[in-house]
Amino acid sequence: MDALKHLSPFIAVAGQLQPADMGTLAAAGFRSVINNRPDGEGEDQPSSAEIQTAALASGLEYFFLPVTAGQISDEQVAAFTELLGHVRGPVLAFCRTGTRSTTLWALSEARHLDPHALLKTAQNNGYDLSGLAPRLEQRWQNAPLATAQRSTPPTQRYDVVVVGGGAAGCAVTASLLRRDPHLRIAVVDPSEHHYYQPGWTLVGAGIFDRAHTERPMARCIPRGAQWICAAVAGFEPEQQCAVLEDGNRIGYRALIVCPGLSLHWDAVEGLKETLGQNGVTSNYQFELAPYTWQLVQNLRKGNALFTQPPMPIKCAGAPQKALYLSCDWWQKQGVLPDIDVEFCTAGAVLFGVPTFVPPLMKYIERYNAQLHFNTTLTAVDGPARKAWFNQVDTAGNSQTIEKSFDILHAVPSQRAPEFIRQSSLVNAEGWVEADAETLRHPRFGNIFSLGDVCASPNAKTAAAVRKQAPVVAENVISVLAGKGPRALYDGYGSCPLTVERGKVLLAEFGYGGKLLPTFPLDPAIPRRLAWELKVKLMPSIYFDMMLHGREWLAAPKRLQHEPAAVQAAAACDFGKDQAK
Repeated sequence: MDALKHLSPFIAVAGQLQPADMGTLAAAGFRSVINNRPDGEGEDQPSSAEIQTAALASGLEYFFLPVTAGQISDEQVAAFTELLGHVRGPVLAFCRTGTRSTTLWALSEARHLDPHALLKTAQNNGYDLSGLAPRLEQRWQNAPLATAQRSTPPTQRYDVVVVGGGAAGCAVTASLLRRDPHLRIAVVDPSEHHYYQPGWTLVGAGIFDRAHTERPMARCIPRGAQWICAAVAGFEPEQQCAVLEDGNRIGYRALIVCPGLSLHWDAVEGLKETLGQNGVTSNYQFELAPYTWQLVQNLRKGNALFTQPPMPIKCAGAPQKALYLSCDWWQKQGVLPDIDVEFCTAGAVLFGVPTFVPPLMKYIERYNAQLHFNTTLTAVDGPARKAWFNQVDTAGNSQTIEKSFDILHAVPSQRAPEFIRQSSLVNAEGWVEADAETLRHPRFGNIFSLGDVCASPNAKTAAAVRKQAPVVAENVISVLAGKGPRALYDGYGSCPLTVERGKVLLAEFGYGGKLLPTFPLDPAIPRRLAWELKVKLMPSIYFDMMLHGREWLAAPKRLQHEPAAVQAAAACDFGKDQAK
């Protein structure tokens, strides 16, 4: 197989391929192959069916879009454009020499990219498309967005742009800089404050001071990265740009998307209007956690409702933690018998990993809390102290249930920020697409995601970020060097369930609910050791280790063999050109 020519991180081209090359391409990180050469052009040419069989056997998607040299029609360009919009990337397109595939790519991109840039990229890869210039210019001039795009080129360009300065953004930036301190990295986040959100449950129980969970963002952005205090409005992945709200564009060689998620308070009628008063609170908001503790201390009798919305949510154990710590306090004060405690969850089980359900049920029974499964909060009347729920029975029938409360700890439904949901990076559910193991976008090979906004099917916790950050850092470095991803994420997440003051059930698990305990102890037993870890060590591990790229017990798993080097030289040339 001849050397591969990278036109962008998403697509490379090559001359004629053989069925035996498909395994090499898969090992190199490619996900799809496009054959642009008609069958029967050469005597030694394998048929499309032969290549397809080998591609599918190697786990590659295969597409046959044959074109004749010098006769590429607008319809074929449109078909190629549509194909690139749907295939999983990175993509390898080939013909006899790679010229036709490069021509299709250039004509496809001419409605978005300046013809001179396209011709230069082709020339740098050994393809002279100068005769195509008039046609490229015509497509560029006729593009609806051509004028706007020409007038707003990237104002700055970086090796890596990280969208989000929370736990995921700071951790992955620090991990990148520990691997290569010369990288030019921009972290884009409009917030001037950084929060240790796992601590808010303890604030709501009077164990932590709220101030200890907040630091200035400037202190958390890793040294060596540039913090851009601005909001992102969208993405132009074909042009490798992030668009800011003021219209400025930031160029990148690699993009990491990790802005966290948004709390959707408006999903429950009347909830937003009564938060922080009338006994309605939530540990999911920095300003409200102290109010939770105030309510817990003052309640001596009455009804206490704790809710959990449909998944996914960040820290799925947090709604329960609020219940356990509140009940533990009331029990120690001797008032628990006079308080009716209810846990209303939209889920069908108490916890998603079966191993941890029996020990948790012991605490539900100990606190005499009533469980209501498949029960979703839909409306709140704060002044009247009433809440309404939609409850679904085992037969699928639903009914509206009204409950009175003295305390309502409400957890809102959660979703990706709007600028993410409106982008081309998301799946049908509105989360950033990513391979579950490499965390790379399936359609844009130089885009990665981690943290709460990522579509990978892991628990959305800070502990997951601690394991994801080194994986993304390692894979970004590899992609920038022209290689495929080599680090793998196993879905690790941790939920330290604070079942009482002084004891924590440390639930650690990966994809499929596989138990992944850090310590050689029975994970189903609440322990004082886990409490000490949660209360005394975790804040320091978060601020002083994770955000500084110190990957204690977080080294990523790696592929047994380096990805094939067939693409390395051309990819490195592309990377150097992009960095200029």
